[in-house]
Amino acid sequence: MLDDVMGVWVAPFIMATINTRNVHRSNFLLNHVWGTDFVYDEMVVTGPGEKGEAIANAIAQDKSMSEDKLKPGEGPSKAEREAGSYDVLFIATNEQGQSVKVGVKGDRDPGYGSTSKMIAEAAICLLKDAPNTQGGFWTPASAMGHALIARLQSHAGLTFSVE
Repeated sequence: MLDDVMGVWVAPFIMATINTRNVHRSNFLLNHVWGTDFVYDEMVVTGPGEKGEAIANAIAQDKSMSEDKLKPGEGPSKAEREAGSYDVLFIATNEQGQSVKVGVKGDRDPGYGSTSKMIAEAAICLLKDAPNTQGGFWTPASAMGHALIARLQSHAGLTFSVE
């Protein structure tokens, strides 16, 4: 679909169903800090024009991730994990039309290289920076918040910036 805010074509992001649930759970656990009518969605930008539209349509029609063709141990090589990176843009808009853009960048492959560093830093953060977190089903945002962001920037190759 054509995104009205950015003016480019976008397609469903493979991790959106999981990420959306985590973001809404965080909002709930943080006493609806973003409101009770909060809406969250994420897409992958495929680009402008006919080429962007063609890529968006191909992604939307791809069903390969629902097929059970992967075997344990398959995935990117060490070199691919280390050479990978990502650059994500979050755009938030309120009912008054005010908006903010926040960028998140990571220095490794998001699926393997960066995620493993985030998990390790979250564990250390729980131990050192959020030891009073009660038992239960917390999200990283609700359990550790800004302490985790600081740790990810200092030790895990992530950067967070208001654009």
